[in-house]
Amino acid sequence: MKTIDISEFSAEQAHCCTLCPRNCRTDRTEKAGFCGERATARIARAALHMWEEPCISGKNGSGTVFFSGCSLKCVFCQNYAVSRSEKGRSVTADELVGIYFDLVRQGAHNINLVTPTHFAPVVTESVIKAKDGGIGVPFVWNSSGYETPEFFRNSAGIFDVFLPDFKYVSSEISRKYSVAGDYSEVALNVLKAMREAQPDDIFENGLMKKGMIVRHLVLPGCTDDSLDVLDEIKKNLGKSQLISIMSQYTPFYKAKEHKALGRRISTYEYRKAVDYAVELGLTEGFMQEKSSAKEEYTPAFNLEGV
Repeated sequence: MKTIDISEFSAEQAHCCTLCPRNCRTDRTEKAGFCGERATARIARAALHMWEEPCISGKNGSGTVFFSGCSLKCVFCQNYAVSRSEKGRSVTADELVGIYFDLVRQGAHNINLVTPTHFAPVVTESVIKAKDGGIGVPFVWNSSGYETPEFFRNSAGIFDVFLPDFKYVSSEISRKYSVAGDYSEVALNVLKAMREAQPDDIFENGLMKKGMIVRHLVLPGCTDDSLDVLDEIKKNLGKSQLISIMSQYTPFYKAKEHKALGRRISTYEYRKAVDYAVELGLTEGFMQEKSSAKEEYTPAFNLEGV
């Protein structure tokens, strides 16, 4: 496995954080960075999750570990209790390793690290320790796509599956809804770095063991941008890239403060995105039923398993 000097990396980033594109350079040993979190990792839930893509959840569930905080500020975030740092308990790398093994004992097909970017050093350390300890399941990096490509180039071989979002192309939309006008440029570079770090999609018994699935959530009133997203995926990653076009949008958090976001998407909006993907030749991947757009599909962040 690739060797990284985690201790040096952690110390440097803790005192002047540049872990995400915000480059806030906050001393996170003293106060929270833009992500809302200090240097010590916090998680809000660690439990089996059945509602990922079938090749991730499988029959038993994905061992999801939800990290507190986020480098984006999405007004429609369905996990806002976690992303806005309202919930969470501090954990060390060794405690994370114990949580991973406990999830495997429960039957998890993989360990699914949800929004780990701003805790990358300790998360990386925990994954290396778990693999050295013989955990025997893949690690999934499940993220917003708003990250630094250098991290994935430097950590190639550590994470097995990448499950990034590609939310927007329009800088106007990404600025309005996620306070990140540079989202598209950043995310495309990250997706290419992830693909370089894990170039092959490998499945065993219907479960993904290595590879990358690019997710896109169709937003109400933003169908044209969804089509642009699909264009960019084909242009930059090729038509063999696995995609997951999601219909689960629900007006969470501050969405209803934005008139266009105050409703679920229509069948027409979702079908337009799916049909365009097929037209482009992006036929490998996953769709969702409209019934996925329900609040009960969002887990309770009650510190289960923490």
